[in-house]
Amino acid sequence: MLNMAEGLARLGALAESRVVDTLARAFADAGFDLAIVGGPVRDALLGRATNDLDFTTDARPDDILRIVKPISSAQWDIGRAFGTIGARIRGEQVEITTYRADSYDGVTRKPTVEFGDTIEGDLVRRDFTVNAMALRVPGRTLVDPTGGVEDLVRTMLRTPADPSVSFGDDPLRMLRAARFSSQLGFDVDPATVEAMTELRSTLEIVSPERIQAELVKLLATDDPLRGIRLLVETGLMREFLPEVPALQLEIDEHHHHKDVYEHSLTVVRQAIDLEKQRNPDAAPDVALRLAALLHDIGKPATRRLEPGGGVTFYHHDIKGARMARKRLQALRFDSDTIGAVARLIELHLRFFGYSEGAWTDSAVRRYVRDAGGELERLHILTRADVTTRNAKKAGRLARAYDDIERRIAELAAQEELEAMRPELDGNRIQQVLGIGPGPEVGEAYRFLLDLRLDEGVMGPDAAEQRLREWWAARS
Repeated sequence: MLNMAEGLARLGALAESRVVDTLARAFADAGFDLAIVGGPVRDALLGRATNDLDFTTDARPDDILRIVKPISSAQWDIGRAFGTIGARIRGEQVEITTYRADSYDGVTRKPTVEFGDTIEGDLVRRDFTVNAMALRVPGRTLVDPTGGVEDLVRTMLRTPADPSVSFGDDPLRMLRAARFSSQLGFDVDPATVEAMTELRSTLEIVSPERIQAELVKLLATDDPLRGIRLLVETGLMREFLPEVPALQLEIDEHHHHKDVYEHSLTVVRQAIDLEKQRNPDAAPDVALRLAALLHDIGKPATRRLEPGGGVTFYHHDIKGARMARKRLQALRFDSDTIGAVARLIELHLRFFGYSEGAWTDSAVRRYVRDAGGELERLHILTRADVTTRNAKKAGRLARAYDDIERRIAELAAQEELEAMRPELDGNRIQQVLGIGPGPEVGEAYRFLLDLRLDEGVMGPDAAEQRLREWWAARS
């Protein structure tokens, strides 16, 4: 719960920092107002870590640049057209923006940039009341024209203006509502939720890159499920990632199966827990969390209702990998993320064959080879995919995966398993067989790779002998 006295004390400490004090004095000496604005004010009041510092001022961009040049080691004006000047002051990066009073045409989310004259006018055009607060410096006066402090106390997200107007101006703010709900652990005001539902189709004017960026920020929070549920409930998720709400399969009284949507959310939560346990100091693994969310998206397309009440989802792993690849490409994800997510979805069922019967060393090697660089993520996803309430079954699966990880570690120590290459390269294959470049070299390479996987390390001499025998038999 917000402790106002402590929050104001933290704001005071922020205002006393060397960076803020240096800037505040420079602007005051030049005859301009300056205030810390938005996220830093919100986070200081909440007792959260404050990272980047954002400021707002009545100074115009040319004046801002003139003021900061003598007190900064670097400046950049890439945002000058929008009133923003960046600078590095005492080793910290800051952004200072002229008061804005923009207008929107409703066709694109790009505003007609207009500079404002008052801080209150600037604040009321922001996305949410908790982000529409400012701290004047050096005077340390809190400016809160829309009730942001009250909403912090209520742990509530609300738009400063009518939500239909706010979201109509910039539909991306609807996705930001979901992200901040997860990031801050806040509920969203009912009127705001209603507007999100009514205006969901306006998201079409937002670029895929912007949508992707908000989705990544949401998934990187400690509790993305809160935001995911909001996006599904309002229908927004159908506008850019329809495969997720499609997981809400109809269940009738004759054909029973696990709730795929709720199961997927549980997998996301468990994957995050395991991710933090295994890599406590690492940044949030968005690719892993995407794979957890999407791992079963192939089920709706592959569902078959069997006689007697059974339900099957044959090959939903393969189908889901293809669907995920196509959707993530449409959202302009980078190729590494797309490849990782698709690979994890494709392989997420492989382990369950192990739990039903011990694998040979060859099968374990193939598991590692097929996972490649995604092996650690696959370990986490596979463990997270166990959501059964049957304690005996869950324990059996956990022990089985403990066993496969142990065997992988032992084989890796013995054979440098991660390299997973034949013992003869292409040049040596050509020398041994007396052939030139061509498809036969590739066939021989694959033979030696299978031999390596099946029998482990045998040494170059033995590998050459087996290669000659294979070539003679093939000829």
